[in-house]
Amino acid sequence: MKSEANARIDGKERPMLAALAARLMRIDDGSILRAAFFALLLGTLGVLLIDFRALTANAPEALTYRPQPVLPPANSPDEDGQKRPAVTTSPALLEAPLVIALGSGGVLSLTGTVDPGSAARFAEEIAARGEYVETVLLDSPGGSVEDALLIGALIRDKAMTTRVASGGLCASSCPVIFAAGAERQAGRDAAIGVHQIYAAALSATLIDALTVAGVAMADAQEVTARITRHLALSGVDPALWLHALETPPDRLYYFSPAEMDEFRLVTAWLDN
Repeated sequence: MKSEANARIDGKERPMLAALAARLMRIDDGSILRAAFFALLLGTLGVLLIDFRALTANAPEALTYRPQPVLPPANSPDEDGQKRPAVTTSPALLEAPLVIALGSGGVLSLTGTVDPGSAARFAEEIAARGEYVETVLLDSPGGSVEDALLIGALIRDKAMTTRVASGGLCASSCPVIFAAGAERQAGRDAAIGVHQIYAAALSATLIDALTVAGVAMADAQEVTARITRHLALSGVDPALWLHALETPPDRLYYFSPAEMDEFRLVTAWLDN
C-alpha cells in the first residue's frame, strides 16, 4: 500500500519534477561555467577593492603626497648659497586662476596660475584684440602644461614678444610660454625656473589604480617630447629642459642669467 506522500508525488508533483529535470538538462555546461566565472570575477574584484581602500588609507605620506607649485622665497639663499631671485608679486595673485588683461603700449599681462581653459581664454583675447598686442608679460607659477603649450604655439605663430620683469615669476610650465616669444625679454632679477611635470591628482578608482603608473609614464614621455620640440621650434636650446627632468616636482630649478644666455632662453635683458 502506497504512503500518502508517494500518492501526492504520483498524483501532482511527479509532472512538476519531470518538467524541472527537463529544464536543467537544457542548460549547457558552457552557461554554467560562464555563470561561475563571472561570480568568481565579481568576488575577486570585491576583495581587491577592499584591499586597495585599506592600502591607500594606511599608505605612507610619501605615497599619497600631492606636490604643489613652489614659489621662490624672497631673498633667501638656495642650497648652493646663491641668492634666489626675489618675487614681489602677491602670492594670492599668483595662486589665483590666470588673469588676462590688456594694458597700455600693447602689453597683454598673464598673471596667476595657468588653469585648464587658460589657452581658450587667451585665444579669445587674441582673436578680439590681437592687433593691439605686441608683448605678453608673464607673472605665473605655471600650471596646466597642455594650456601652456597651446598659448606658446599661438604666441609663436603671431611672432609676439614675451617678457618677465624683475621681481616677476615664471615657473613650472610658464617658461614654455616664455620660450615662444619672437623676442624674449627678462629682468636680471626675474625668477624663472622649472621642475618635473606631474599629475595633479591621485587615481580614485580601482581600474585607475591598476593602470595609472603606466599611463603616467607614457604621458610624461609624450609631453616631454612635445616640450622639447616646442623649445627647438622657438629657437631655445632643448637642453634647458634637462634641468626640469632632474628636479623633483616639489622643488624648482632657477636659471641664472648666464644659463638663460647659454640656453638662448633670453634674447634681450631689461634695464629694470
